Amino acid sequence: MLLEQIKSPEDLKKINKNELSVLAEEIRNVLIKKISRCGGHLASNLGIVELTVALHYVFDSPKDKIIFDVSHQTYVHKMLTGRVAAFLYEEHYDDVSGYSNPEESEHDFFNIGHTSTSVSLACGLAKARDIIGTKEDVVAVIGDAALDGGEAFEGLNFAGELGSGLIVVVNDNDMSIPENHGTLCSHLSQLRGCNGKVENNYFESLGFEYYFVKDGHDIASIVEVFRKVKNTSRPVLVHCCTQKGKGYHFAEIDREKWHWAHQFDIATGRFISNVPAENYGAIAGDYLIKKMEDDPRVVVVAASTPLCIGFNAERRKLAGKQYVDVGIAEQHAVSMTAGIAKGGGKPVFATNCTFYQRAYDQIEQEMCITKCPATMIVTHAGVFGHTNNTHVGLYDIALLSNINNLIYLAPTNREEYVAMLDWSIAQENNPVAIRVPWNGVHHTNRQVSKSYCKTKYNIVMQGEQVAIVALGSFFQLGEEVVSLLNEKIGIEATLINPRFITGYDKALLDALKDKHKLTVTLEDGILVGGFGSKIAQYYSTSNMRVMNCGFSMDIPNSYKPEELLEKNRLTSNQIVEDIITVMRDIGEN
Repeated sequence: MLLEQIKSPEDLKKINKNELSVLAEEIRNVLIKKISRCGGHLASNLGIVELTVALHYVFDSPKDKIIFDVSHQTYVHKMLTGRVAAFLYEEHYDDVSGYSNPEESEHDFFNIGHTSTSVSLACGLAKARDIIGTKEDVVAVIGDAALDGGEAFEGLNFAGELGSGLIVVVNDNDMSIPENHGTLCSHLSQLRGCNGKVENNYFESLGFEYYFVKDGHDIASIVEVFRKVKNTSRPVLVHCCTQKGKGYHFAEIDREKWHWAHQFDIATGRFISNVPAENYGAIAGDYLIKKMEDDPRVVVVAASTPLCIGFNAERRKLAGKQYVDVGIAEQHAVSMTAGIAKGGGKPVFATNCTFYQRAYDQIEQEMCITKCPATMIVTHAGVFGHTNNTHVGLYDIALLSNINNLIYLAPTNREEYVAMLDWSIAQENNPVAIRVPWNGVHHTNRQVSKSYCKTKYNIVMQGEQVAIVALGSFFQLGEEVVSLLNEKIGIEATLINPRFITGYDKALLDALKDKHKLTVTLEDGILVGGFGSKIAQYYSTSNMRVMNCGFSMDIPNSYKPEELLEKNRLTSNQIVEDIITVMRDIGEN
C-alpha cells in the first residue's frame, strides 16, 4: 500500500505522479473504513482527497503554511503529514482529533473548528512573513459554504489590499451541510457553468488573480495550477470544483445525511448507531411545522444547521417561505431574526450551542438592548453535545446568562420544553433563549408552568439541611443525588428545578436559609461565570454554604462524556461524597 509509505509530505513527493490516483483511491478506502467504525465527517473528506494530495505534492509544508477552514476536512491532510497510523490501525483511531491541532503536528497551525476564518488567518501569516522577510507560500483552503460567513469576505477584502503573495483555494462542492443559499452560491454556479469565464468575476473584483479547475478530482490538473501559482507575489484564488462524498455511493446521493456520519455498514450504507426515534430535533421539527400552519407570522431561521431542530428536506419544503436558511452566517441570522421580531413576525432561530459564540455582539446589541421578542433554540449544549474543544457545548451558560434583558431557560424534559416554546413564541416583551437538554428525552407527569414571565424556581421535593438546585440537563443527576443522600446518610434533601438560567428567585433562595445549611448547584457547563457562581454570589453575605458542581475550563481536545464527568467529580457518587465532606465540616464548625 502506497499510503503506508508516507510518513511526511516529503515521502509523498517521491511517489511517481502517475501513481497519485492510486494513492487517492487508497485514502478513500481508509477513510470509509475508519469512519464506518467510529463515526466522523465523511462526505467533506471524501470530496477533498485529490485536492489535499495535490497541495502536499506541490507545496512544502510546514515551511509553506496550509490553513484549512473549519478543518473538519483535514483527515487526508493528517494522513499525509505523519499521522497515517491513526487511520490505518484501529488501535490508533483515537490518536488524533477530528480537526487541525498544533499539539499533534507542526503541519497544523491553529485549532480550528468554526467556519470562515482561514483567509483572515492566512492574511496574518502572510503579513508576518513579509515583516520578517521570509519567502514561504501561505495557502488558505476554504469551502464554498464558508464563503457565506462575514469573516470570509473580510479576509478576502483585505487580501487584495495586502498586495502580497497569498493563495486562496476555494473547494467548491456546491453544498453546505444542507444545500447552499445566497447569491454568492449562484455566482459560483455560474462560474462552474462557464468554466470560470464570466464578465463580472467576484474574486477578480476583489483583486485576486483567478484560476479555475473544473475537475477537482483530476490530480494532474490541480497540480498544474498549483505549480503555476507557487511562489506568487500577489493574491491568487484557485476555484476548484469537487464532489462532496466522492467515491462512496450513498454519500454522493445524500450529501447532507453523510456530512457527519454515525457508525455505518459499508455495504448497505445503514447507520448502526441511529439517532433515537424520540429526540429533541424531531420534537422541535413537528412542533414548529404545526405552529407555522396555525400562525403565518412564525418564521424559522437557520444557519446551515437545520437538522438540529429536525428541519430535514421534507419539513423545509413544508415550511415554504416561513423557513429561511442564511448559510453559515450566524451574525446575519441573529440580526435578521431581531428584524423579523421588530417587524411583527414571530421568529425562531436555532443552531448548535457552539455557534452562538460567533453572534454574541448581535445578541447583546440588536436583540437584547432593543428587547426584540424572538426565540433562540440552543442545541447540542452540555457535555453530551459535541465532544471536542472546538465545538464543546459547555460555555453557553456563562456566555448568554450575563446578557441584560435576555431570558435564558433550561427545560428538564419534553413537556417543559414544549411549554417554554409555546410561551416564548407568544410573548411580546423579551428575547428568549431555550437550552435544549442533550441527555436524552425525559418526560414528567408533574404539571409544568405555562408562563415564564417571572423568575420562579420549582421545588420538586421538599426536604431539609441540603438543597440540590439541578439545572436543565443535570436535573436527572440531581434526582440521583437526592436519592443517594437519603440512602447513605439519611438526609432528605430538597430538590429544585430552577428552570431559569438568568435571574434569581430571591424569595425561594431566602426561604432556604431557614432549614438548610448547604445549597448544591449542578450545571452542565463551566463553573466560571456560570449559573452556580450567581447563587454563590447571592448567598455570599449569609451563613448559607454553597457547593458548585460543574466543569472546569480544562477541556481536552476530544473526550468521552463519562470520563469528563468523572474527572470533574460529577457522578452522583462523587457529588454525594463531596456533600458528606462539606456537611461534616459544617457540623464541626
